[in-house]
Amino acid sequence: MSSSTNSPNSNPDVSRSWIGGFFLKIAIFVAGLGLCGALLGSLALALAWPNLPDLGAMIDYRPRVPLRVFSADKVLIGEFGEERRNVLRFNEIPDVMKSAILSAEDDRFYQHGGIDWSGVARAVLANLTNMSKSQGASTITMQVARNFYLSSEKTYTRKFYELLLTFKIEATLTKDQILDLYMNQIYLGHRSYGFAAASRAYFGKPLGEITPAEAAMLAGIPKAPSRFNPIANFERAKSRQGYVLGRMKSLGYLTEEEFQKATDEEIVIKSALGTPAGGYSVHGEYVAELARQLLYGVYQDNIYSRGFNVYTTVNSKDQENAYKAVREGILDYTRRSVYPGPETNLDLPDGIENDPTKLDAILDDLQEKYSDNGDVLTGVVLEASPTKITVARSAKEIIEVTDKRALKVVARGLVKNAKEKVRIQRGSVVYLHKNGEYWEVINMPTVQAAFVAVRPQDGAIQSLVGGFNFQEGKFNRVTQAWRQPGSAFKPFIYASSLERGLTPATQISDEPFVLTAAQTGSKAWAPKNYGRTYEPMLTMRQGLYKSKNMVSIRIMQAVGPKYVQDYLTRFGFDRERQPAVLPLALGAGSVTPLQLAGAYSVFANGGYRVPPYLIDHVTDSSGKVIMQAKPIIAGDTAARAIDPRTVYVMNDMMRGVATSGTGARVYRELKRNDIGGKTGTTNESHDAWFAGFTPKLVSVVWMGYDQPKSLGSSETGGGAALPIWLDYMRSALKGQPETPPGPMPAGLSKINGDYYFSEFPPGQAVARVGLPTPAETPVDGGGLDGIGNLLHELTSGGGPRREQPPDVPF
Repeated sequence: MSSSTNSPNSNPDVSRSWIGGFFLKIAIFVAGLGLCGALLGSLALALAWPNLPDLGAMIDYRPRVPLRVFSADKVLIGEFGEERRNVLRFNEIPDVMKSAILSAEDDRFYQHGGIDWSGVARAVLANLTNMSKSQGASTITMQVARNFYLSSEKTYTRKFYELLLTFKIEATLTKDQILDLYMNQIYLGHRSYGFAAASRAYFGKPLGEITPAEAAMLAGIPKAPSRFNPIANFERAKSRQGYVLGRMKSLGYLTEEEFQKATDEEIVIKSALGTPAGGYSVHGEYVAELARQLLYGVYQDNIYSRGFNVYTTVNSKDQENAYKAVREGILDYTRRSVYPGPETNLDLPDGIENDPTKLDAILDDLQEKYSDNGDVLTGVVLEASPTKITVARSAKEIIEVTDKRALKVVARGLVKNAKEKVRIQRGSVVYLHKNGEYWEVINMPTVQAAFVAVRPQDGAIQSLVGGFNFQEGKFNRVTQAWRQPGSAFKPFIYASSLERGLTPATQISDEPFVLTAAQTGSKAWAPKNYGRTYEPMLTMRQGLYKSKNMVSIRIMQAVGPKYVQDYLTRFGFDRERQPAVLPLALGAGSVTPLQLAGAYSVFANGGYRVPPYLIDHVTDSSGKVIMQAKPIIAGDTAARAIDPRTVYVMNDMMRGVATSGTGARVYRELKRNDIGGKTGTTNESHDAWFAGFTPKLVSVVWMGYDQPKSLGSSETGGGAALPIWLDYMRSALKGQPETPPGPMPAGLSKINGDYYFSEFPPGQAVARVGLPTPAETPVDGGGLDGIGNLLHELTSGGGPRREQPPDVPF
């Protein structure tokens, strides 16, 4: 018998049996996989469903009269239900608006169960045909789920929860309720939420008065709010309006005559009373949200129904200047950072420039993930070379970047041998920004900054900016970001020492040292000066001007960490966030920018602790004042925080920092002698600060990453934060006369060019810290090994003697 007789192919019956068995096994395997998938899906659903948000807040959300927030000069900067919305009930929204929305977004809304499967199939087919993502299939219910509760991050987990929440909404609410929520909460550009607010923002009229033409233009905005709103891009909005009107006609919502009339209607953009067209005249988003939070803490949900008007302490002009200064400072840092490459790269079909519809569809879809951010605008590169980048914002808006200064920023992405990750080429998605007279390509900033200005006499906040873009997240870095202040904290260490017998003339060792693990009780510590440059000796004044770490540490050791910790509470710092350890001398504790501004106010106002405040007064819907601030005023003896002599000396020293120290750029640019301040840079340049003040204004700038990482080895407070401070103060101080130093307080004398407290005159004040006395012979020439204990001169004269600090090992 040949071997072939054993082959399944040698006998047709056996062959059929073998093949049938094989496919049966495959079918069983596939069915098993499907069953496992179903079981896993059921398990995931069982675990995820209880964690979905309760819909109560969604259903009950019905603010009747909005909460309004104003600047001190009565400029409207915010309106709130939960966002800035003018909420209408379902039956108050005109039918023409409803039909326009359904035509534009979801014409089968009343037929499907949350997901339009026929729409999904249609979108897949269209996308495959066009070889691009030209259509989406997101229903109104899915948009409500996404916008009301979920973040915009592109992850499978978020998509899964969005799907589940869509089903839950459909199971809980009626279709009218869902559409009601959508119409009241969808974002429509220029800080408008809901179609009622958008109607006032763009057309200056109540929603009930809009025409079909205006309704179609509003209904076209949700697809890409920053591109399709009629203020940002009227031509694109008009084009989208034409599409919506066509859909309304084909679905039977408009007759041929109504369609033609709406098509021919001239759209007039105008503002509602109190706001410019499209929103507010001032970027006060962080201020308005903070005011809302503060008021909510008192009245809870009642703030959304009683027609409260909140009048803050901020000045609208200063607030806008602060916003611009922060934005420009962040963009400046981004320009000098290493260009990381385009956001992504698309496979852009050849000749698509000649097909406006397809090109615009691609650009519109990009807005979902790479949206415009204020004046930082999304575009797609059509052509790139070392001398020119051609970028499309839309089929009609083609921008050429040719300025050498702009091209230099992204040069590493334009050279022939550029790495693929950074190469700028056809199809690259980039951001554009108008930098003065020329366009530039710039990546979306990832660094953040915060700014706050306070009136030191009473703590009134004059301006506040909590980050680069409020719409990306409401995290307010002025009040919520606890960061290490670095060298900006040193003035408080120095101030504590003045009340313990040190003077600006005290000589202090600047030489490096190491504390062993045995000495620290944990691990060895070898602090360093910035730039790793050292000098044998500096006066306290010189140490502050040059921001020397070794000097600051030795001052703190001389005074005593526990004393310093107690002293800091006088400025409003939290004791638990300022540990009584030597690294505190370098700003290793934690502060917020607002807390630091309040602390510097003590220096600016003569030594009084006046907590910052934001809300001046609140009125109800009838105009009656129901809340009035009663701030602490500098000069109130109960608010005295530190000795007026300490204030006088520290102000003199910090004015020196701003004229000849690390902040000398202040004097070079502002040419004023009444400004004091201090730069701050933390370890590895994770945080950059500048805190500066005049007797009438204190302002603080912070720059860093939300997830701390180095800003760059060459980045400092003077280079990264100070320019923002200068941009703001240049305007804030314009026309303001200098304020000369006040009279020297009693008990303070100026001897041989420097200041002494009466109880610590020359001979009784501490003369040296970390240095040998003249009578001693240094072993190492530097005054450390063996004889580097804390050494100081105290005469046996008749004046009072202070408590002697403990010995330290250097």
